[in-house]
Amino acid sequence: MNRLDIVLFLFIAQLRPFHVLQAPCIIFIDEIDAVGSTRKQWEGHTKKTLHQLLVEMDGFEQNEGIILMAATNLPDILDPALTRPGRFDRHIVVPNPDVKGRQEILELYLQDKPMADDVDVKSIARGTPGFNGADLANLVNIAAIKAAVEGAEKLSAAQLEFAKDRIIMGTERKTMFISEESKKLTAYHESGHAIVAFNTEGAHPIHKATIMPRGSALGMVTQLPSSDETSVSKKQLLARLDVCMGGRVAEELVFGQDYITTGASSDLHTATELAQYMVSNCGMSEAIGPVHIKERPSSEMQSRVDAEVVKLLREAYDRVKALLKKHEKALHALAHALLEYETLSAEEIKRILLPYQEGRQPEQQEVEQEEGEFVMA
Repeated sequence: MNRLDIVLFLFIAQLRPFHVLQAPCIIFIDEIDAVGSTRKQWEGHTKKTLHQLLVEMDGFEQNEGIILMAATNLPDILDPALTRPGRFDRHIVVPNPDVKGRQEILELYLQDKPMADDVDVKSIARGTPGFNGADLANLVNIAAIKAAVEGAEKLSAAQLEFAKDRIIMGTERKTMFISEESKKLTAYHESGHAIVAFNTEGAHPIHKATIMPRGSALGMVTQLPSSDETSVSKKQLLARLDVCMGGRVAEELVFGQDYITTGASSDLHTATELAQYMVSNCGMSEAIGPVHIKERPSSEMQSRVDAEVVKLLREAYDRVKALLKKHEKALHALAHALLEYETLSAEEIKRILLPYQEGRQPEQQEVEQEEGEFVMA
């Protein structure tokens, strides 16, 4: 037995005399999956720890004044004997906080920090879907460090926005050398994503577009839902497919089929997994019907699923190609704005694209071409 098993075994073996002397009390075991996962996965010496825990739990009675609690991020791998009635039979799911919860957590972490008047905690909470308490604490910490480096006396909205972008999109790689050709291709790739998101009903609102390398990506368009989602419609899922295709289609339309790059590989991976989920898990294929496909279907069913996935992806590709052809001038305008400014906010993107919307005539030409380059007029 390793040291951890020995310590846990001795602790659990002493539960009965411990609770007699210390009751009433609460015993909390964190990461219970370390010793409580299904016994088929463990060697004999590790089983002893779990067996002892099960035996001691059966010895508890209602009037003994002891509460045994445990936490895990992997409830699916716990041994069934551990979660049956009479043992860990009350399960409390602790999901990531919603908008209101995130706002209250941020207010807690920001209460002892001087803040500028432009800080809107509610706006930050709305822009951080999926963040848990640790993520929000990290956000405040990064913003505070940024403020200290800049010598600011108060925490500003710009510093909190910087921290949020760093967590969502990764650290900026300002020293990375990128050729002008690669930078131009990235600008059109990200503009394709942004224009599809801007013009597709059901797509999440755009938060920011950048061609500044972050993490492993050369550029990125981030979208943030306007509210927390409890369920997603087929229209919204199809919109996500379209947005994924926007980058590849933009490359093809501007540079030609022979000059498309590997930059869309991550987008295609995401789109394929999403289409697979729609067909296999959500029953969103008319050809297959409202059926949940098991993990290892028959070869015939797998072939039908694959055909439907390809059909969804091709239909998304065709929709996006038609949309970007229709908004070709907007595509050039946004790409060249990204080449000039590198990062554009949602409001800046909206100001660039609105004049090119159907039924709107710009008062003046927003973008002019001079010597092969587009410049903001």
